[in-house]
Amino acid sequence: MIDDLGEVVPLREPASRVVSLVPSLTEAVEVSAPGRLAGATDYCTHPVDLDVPRVGGSKYPNVDKVLELEPDLVLANSEENRPEDVERLRANGIPVWVMEASATVPSALASIRRILTQAYDLAEPEWLVEAEEVWRETLPERFRAVVPVWRKPWIVLGRDTFGGDVLHRVGIGNVYADDEERYPRPKLDELQARFAAGDANLLVLPDEPYKFTADDGPEAFPGAKHVLVSGRYLTWYGPSLVEAHAHLTHFVL
Repeated sequence: MIDDLGEVVPLREPASRVVSLVPSLTEAVEVSAPGRLAGATDYCTHPVDLDVPRVGGSKYPNVDKVLELEPDLVLANSEENRPEDVERLRANGIPVWVMEASATVPSALASIRRILTQAYDLAEPEWLVEAEEVWRETLPERFRAVVPVWRKPWIVLGRDTFGGDVLHRVGIGNVYADDEERYPRPKLDELQARFAAGDANLLVLPDEPYKFTADDGPEAFPGAKHVLVSGRYLTWYGPSLVEAHAHLTHFVL
C-alpha cells in the first residue's frame, strides 16, 4: 500500500492496533471500525466516549508512548504532524500512513476512503457515502467572508484550505482565497478595511484552533455581521461532515 505522499505502508494484514495522531481521523476510523484504536492524541475529542491511551498532542506527540503501544499502524497528516516524528516511527519499524493535507472536501473523502478500504479492509461506511452526496453540490455565493483561525497575531484562511472549500460549497466565499499563503497574517487594520470597503460582509469565527467566542473576536470588527461556528464542522474531515453541511448551510439559506 502507498500513502498520500507516495510512501510505502508495509502492512501485512488489515490494521487492528492503530494509533491516530489526527483528531478527525481518530473519529473517522473509530466510527467505521470500532475497537481497533490502540491510542490517540490528547486532542482527539470524538467520539466523546473514546477510551484509549493518550500520546500527547498532534504536533508534538510522545513518540516513546506511541512505540510502547506497539501499533501495527500509525495515522498521521502532512500538515498536522512533523516529518521527524513520522521518520522516527518508521525507523522503529512502525508502518505510518500519512494523509495529505486536503484542499477540498472531495479529496479528503477520497483519502479517507483509501485508508478505510485498504489499510482496514472495510467496505465503504454509510457516513462516507452520505457525506459525498451532501457535499457534491456547490451553492451560489451569498457571502464574502474573512475567516480568522488565530489572533495575536491574526491568522486567516487563505488559498487551498479544506475549511475554505467547505465554506465555498455552502455559498460562503473566502476573501483571502487568492492569497499567496495558505494562512496569511494580515494586520487587524487590513482586515477591518476589507469590511469597510465592502470586500467582506461576513466574519466567520471557529472555536478551534483559537477558541473565538461572542466576547473574544467580534469586538475587533464593530458592525460586521459575524457567525460563531464549530471548528470541527469547518476543519474536520470525517463523519462530522454530514452534520456540518446542514449546520453551515443554515447561514446562507
